[in-house]
Amino acid sequence: MSGDGVDKQRRYFLIGATSVVGGIGIVGAAVPFVGSWAPSAKARALGAPVTVDISKLEPGAMLGPIPAWRGQPIFILNRTPEMLKQIEAVDDSRADPDSDRDQQPAYAKNEFRSRKPEIGVYVGLCTHLGCSPKFYPLVTPEPFDANWKGGYFCPCHGSKFDLAGRVAKNVPAPSNLLVPPYSFVSDTVVTIGVDEENA
Repeated sequence: MSGDGVDKQRRYFLIGATSVVGGIGIVGAAVPFVGSWAPSAKARALGAPVTVDISKLEPGAMLGPIPAWRGQPIFILNRTPEMLKQIEAVDDSRADPDSDRDQQPAYAKNEFRSRKPEIGVYVGLCTHLGCSPKFYPLVTPEPFDANWKGGYFCPCHGSKFDLAGRVAKNVPAPSNLLVPPYSFVSDTVVTIGVDEENA
């Protein structure tokens, strides 16, 4: 100890120890702060692609609504040859029969609004107020339409869509059901949210 009564070694030790503890505190506070910039698991899950096995989807049946993609239910329809004929025999009852509006990827801008004619993939929300339409596949008179040719009916406000998700004229829904981006991983597995072109 020097003559002025100050223990310099102790002072340097205390300064060093305080600096180390302060540095640890700053790092401890910075890690969760920086971590908060990353999207949450819930946010990542909402935007993540959804993979669906359609191997057990029978012709004429619909799978859906399946687990949401971006918070939206998805309908996957396995159309029979008879259903495809109903789509091809379109009349003037459709508001947008050629899907001219930008509501589907380029590969679904065809009469079936799909990559493969037999498999239709649609966002299961009515384009009027976002209700979920019901699937009525049979060509039979229904209480809401004596000339029903199969498709989707929204009981909330009466909007009707055919088996390709095309909206009928003179209903509250202004446009066709949306077609999400999707791709086929194999003949029996579909990934919603990823285009083959952009994968």
